[in-house]
Amino acid sequence: MALRRTLLLGLVTAIGLMFFYILCVNLEGPPTWSTVPLKNFQFFSLGVTSDSRGAEEPLLRDGDRLTYPPPSSNSNLTDQHENTRAERIPTPLNTEHKQAETNALEVPKSSSDDGSDKTRTRISTKAPAVKLQQPTEAVRSKEPPHIGDTYMSDDIPPQTDCPDGIRSHVSDTVFGARFLKNIPVLQRVKHATSEQHQRLSHYPGAHGWSNIDHMTLLETLAALNSSANWGMFDDWRDRSDKSECIRCAVVGNGGILKDSKKGEEIDSHHYVFRTNGAITKGFEQDVGTRTTHYTFSTNTLMNSFRSYKGLGYKGPPQSKETRYVFLPDHDRDYLMVKAAATHTLVERGKEQGKDPTQYFGKDVSAEKLKLYHPDFIRYIRNRFLHSKTLDGRYKNLYRPSTGAVMLLAALHTCDKVSAYGFITPDFRKYSCHYYDRVFSPLVFYANHDLKLEMILWQQLHQAGLIKLYMHE
Repeated sequence: MALRRTLLLGLVTAIGLMFFYILCVNLEGPPTWSTVPLKNFQFFSLGVTSDSRGAEEPLLRDGDRLTYPPPSSNSNLTDQHENTRAERIPTPLNTEHKQAETNALEVPKSSSDDGSDKTRTRISTKAPAVKLQQPTEAVRSKEPPHIGDTYMSDDIPPQTDCPDGIRSHVSDTVFGARFLKNIPVLQRVKHATSEQHQRLSHYPGAHGWSNIDHMTLLETLAALNSSANWGMFDDWRDRSDKSECIRCAVVGNGGILKDSKKGEEIDSHHYVFRTNGAITKGFEQDVGTRTTHYTFSTNTLMNSFRSYKGLGYKGPPQSKETRYVFLPDHDRDYLMVKAAATHTLVERGKEQGKDPTQYFGKDVSAEKLKLYHPDFIRYIRNRFLHSKTLDGRYKNLYRPSTGAVMLLAALHTCDKVSAYGFITPDFRKYSCHYYDRVFSPLVFYANHDLKLEMILWQQLHQAGLIKLYMHE
């Protein structure tokens, strides 16, 4: 009798373990964009360190409109520059990307990149018609409502006929199917129809227009009424020097640039992109001096003042060639752009009464201002940086880092891209920023997926689409 009870108990235990295993397998299905191996690329397990600055972005503060509060176990995280509670949530990345440690992103073979597929539709509006790139049925059937893998299509011709640029080469790489050549990278007033505002009002933060009312949107974009505002390289004719290809240096703030002696090489490009705490004074030999495109949000700008002022940050770079490219997370970005374009004070919100010229200089003009399009931000999140965070409780918190948006915008507008100061597999050797006075390790948080970004930079480098600076 005892033997029977023992055998029965063992059988019940085995069935229970098998059921638990099947449940776990089903819960860990592949994301919308599955993975393919990276060549000759070794990965490692990542730990999480607390009480340090985040990656390439200043810490978010109380009131910065994050969707979810941090877990109680992390409630004591503080910024090391001010005794203010930080709202960036450390993520256990050693379990977040089990497959990603040995694999990279794969592209769906059914997507179209040239707008010729039969699923594309045309929207009828009072403004010039704007086309939407529709997802395939396979993608749409699995798509959660917050993803929105449907985008506008802008028929803006390329500025050059570069024979061996990114656009001519991308179709021969693993990125060809997911790369949309006609995705609008920058906003313009023709995009702000009532139909489009209604469509994009479903998506929060940088991914849509849920945080901006239609009238404010129209007033802001109407102030940016020249081709300089929706063309990334509005002065190309003046600086091309008969070059067939636009060469861009995209400079992150990673510690790998310290003692790199890459400053002269960076400045030799036609255009130089920088972001957030882009401190150049005192680091000219390593990072150069020029800035043609400065990417930021109003939130990261204010946080940069708080976090990096003691390290030498005095505000956005100012020069005749500098353009300011806003990554609009909130209505405060549109309000700041409108005030800067019209040389007025910010009319309401967190920056009410502030004078934009204190940030961008008294000579700032509307022609110097640009706004990333929310469709572009959502597109690169969905098709290039589709993190598992999108399947969890912090899905509305997650977006590509500001540096990632900047680099992928360059990928879609430049002919040749060289990337410096971005995360590489040996990141543990370097401080978080090249301008850190004391070694500060890189920390991973839930609002960005820097490990996934690291994989993507390696892929783009191996595909020949970017040239990524790495130590030998």
